[in-house]
Amino acid sequence: MSDHSIMEESASATERSLDGLRQQAHALAEGSVSSAELVERTLAAIDDVGATLGAFRCVRAEQARAEAAEADRRLAAGERAPLLGVPVAIKDDIDIAGEETRFGCPGAFEVKSADCEAVRRLRQAGAVIVGKTNTPELGQWPITEGPAFGVVRNPWSLTHTPGGSSGGAAAAVASGIVAGALGSDGAGSVRIPAAWTGLVGIKPQRGRISTWPEAESFNGLTCLGPLARTVGDAALMLDVLAGSRPGDRHHPPAPAEPYSAAATREPGRLRIALSLRIPYSLAPAALDPRVGEAVDRIASVLAGLGHEVIAADPPYGMVGLTFFPRSTTALRAWAKRTPDPSLLDHRTRHNAKMGILCEGPALALSRALERPWQRRIGRIFSQADVVLAPTTAKPPEPVGALDGLGHWDTDKVMVGACPYAWPWNVLGWPAINVPAGLTREGLPLGAQLMGPANSEPLLLSLAAQLEDAERWQERRPPVLA
Repeated sequence: MSDHSIMEESASATERSLDGLRQQAHALAEGSVSSAELVERTLAAIDDVGATLGAFRCVRAEQARAEAAEADRRLAAGERAPLLGVPVAIKDDIDIAGEETRFGCPGAFEVKSADCEAVRRLRQAGAVIVGKTNTPELGQWPITEGPAFGVVRNPWSLTHTPGGSSGGAAAAVASGIVAGALGSDGAGSVRIPAAWTGLVGIKPQRGRISTWPEAESFNGLTCLGPLARTVGDAALMLDVLAGSRPGDRHHPPAPAEPYSAAATREPGRLRIALSLRIPYSLAPAALDPRVGEAVDRIASVLAGLGHEVIAADPPYGMVGLTFFPRSTTALRAWAKRTPDPSLLDHRTRHNAKMGILCEGPALALSRALERPWQRRIGRIFSQADVVLAPTTAKPPEPVGALDGLGHWDTDKVMVGACPYAWPWNVLGWPAINVPAGLTREGLPLGAQLMGPANSEPLLLSLAAQLEDAERWQERRPPVLA
């Protein structure tokens, strides 16, 4: 289907899909639209634009229609909930009752008998889950492609990737198929696709959103996080999803106010550390001048808003050495869950074998070193309140950038494009991607705002102030639902 014919979609459907979560919830509550109407429009967009983009692994059409009918009944009875009747999507590493959780892998998986805690909270808030979005095998790569499902394409350019590993979720939101989606971030997997599709993507404090039935995900590296067009919508999703349960390994303190409230107030005058230095990595990486200029421009906008911007880098040191044991042992454990590990990509099998070397003392040491690294890197917050850095080192990669490569060449492409995001996963601290503009070719770029432990309200407040100045939510990709 051509970009032009996609643009010929009904104006009412387009505008409704781009209204955002809050606007859709308000329209449902006042009765100007029904959940059944929204869901039908969403399912039509999945069949049309979603197929062009390859965003969805499975569509829950029958279940979504039933959930929409129940939402309309509740709305008519006067019930209200934050997302009652609003269509959303979730990444395919997240359990939903009655569906497989394939995590980008081939084979026939068991059908899950229960929702995970995050999905339970979405349902409690009234959301209608229309489908599960594609992700590369075990979330390893910042490019969402694989033999199990094909290629996910970027709504800003069909010849480029939306990023990964939450690439399907990002493509679905950026194109307006849904107004919000739930992804996961183990080394930037929410922030990277948010950067490459012009979205707001939150990697929250570790444990902020429960990963149950996993006590923690990927040895504590992976957090669940929302993707949305606006800070307010992302904050609303975080309000809905936040909270721990018995059995979770991490229980961060509740915020003093709702995240949605933090996104409506001024942050005050802040000290912001502009950091362009690439953290330690084994593969070579360099900052593309187009990305550097975009982040410099965001720094200038923040300075114009009254903040003090200084050049300062977190003392990353050799923190990368603690990432490898945690990621490879977790990947090895997940690979064992697949129906037939021999069907996995040869690079996945190689990485899983590397996990054998890191089990036991190496993994224990990497976990033990987390607090010392938090103290060391956290020294940046004696100079600044927030760190501003690139989300990626390059603009979006072309589709097929990893095709036919060995594991080392794959790592070089991956690290060369995305060396900035992973340290905050090691530390477990929150970070938010914000859109930083477009290249001359019209490809989105991103910057990340990073804070210390439990700083989501501060980051949301600053991101919302920046959104008011930048108006990124008014940009429209060529491919729209």
